[in-house]
Amino acid sequence: MFNLLCVASDSVDTSISTPIIGFIIILAIIVYVLSTCIKVVPQAKAYVVERLGGYQTTWSVGIHFKLPIVDKIAKRVILKEQVVDFAPQPVITKDNVTMRIDTVVFFQITDPKLYAYGVENPIMAIENLTATTLRNIIGDLELDETLTSREIINTKMRVSLDVATDPWGIKVNRVELKNIIPPAAIQDAMEKQMKAERERRESILIAEGEKKSTILVAEGKKESAILDAQAEKEAAILRAEAKKEATIKEAEGQAEAIQIVQKANADGIKYLNEACPSGEVITLKSLEAFAKAADGKSTKIIIPSEIQGVAGLATSLAEFVKNDKNAGAGTDNKA
Repeated sequence: MFNLLCVASDSVDTSISTPIIGFIIILAIIVYVLSTCIKVVPQAKAYVVERLGGYQTTWSVGIHFKLPIVDKIAKRVILKEQVVDFAPQPVITKDNVTMRIDTVVFFQITDPKLYAYGVENPIMAIENLTATTLRNIIGDLELDETLTSREIINTKMRVSLDVATDPWGIKVNRVELKNIIPPAAIQDAMEKQMKAERERRESILIAEGEKKSTILVAEGKKESAILDAQAEKEAAILRAEAKKEATIKEAEGQAEAIQIVQKANADGIKYLNEACPSGEVITLKSLEAFAKAADGKSTKIIIPSEIQGVAGLATSLAEFVKNDKNAGAGTDNKA
């Protein structure tokens, strides 16, 4: 009896749960389909949407809804600037030198629709277009111009590629020549030339250094000679000023001595005038002056007539005194 009840209850539960399970499954399918129809486009991207195989629209940043089964996201496009580094391409210069050049292209997708439907493989198309344009530009230049005209080549290539890729919805912002690889023989010749150029510059720098050193030494000698001349000049000026001062002092001393002598003579004459000397005193003073004059080295002496008379008188007096002394002496002897 118990077993019959259990079987009856299980059959009732199964009959009840089957519609619920089916509803849950249908609800899950609806939720999944709706979730696939809701799309969010992130920043710097764009989605190209097709409806029944044809272009429908382009989604920009934000949330979007698409019809299930009917709509499809055909292409997801990156709008940021992209960089492509292409392998080295063999090119021939105007003077028939074969070299290898690799390029770097910076581009950006400006029209997602044209990018999706314009060309089958845009990157490969840009690479082939870059190689062709590079060969055309390098073919008009010689080796030296190729090595020294990178900016010109970059500009020409950017303009050409930008015009060619515009129908594909691509804008070429920059083109750079990454490496220019000439043949080994030319590389050796260039290295030798660079070495010779470095040695030449080194020789020039050494010569300029020696020249500057010589100039500095000459300027030093010149300054030294100028300083010596200035010192000698100042010394000569000081000696001349010292000699001048000594001469002035000597002249002042002589003038002062003459002034003192003249003053003394004047004072003596003044004293004589005040003393009122007699003729005998004046005659005596004249004789003293004559005696001093006679003591000189002159060989000829002119004696005034007045002094001659006095001299004769003095001689007579001297003879008289001498005779008187002799007479006295004879008297004493007789006694």
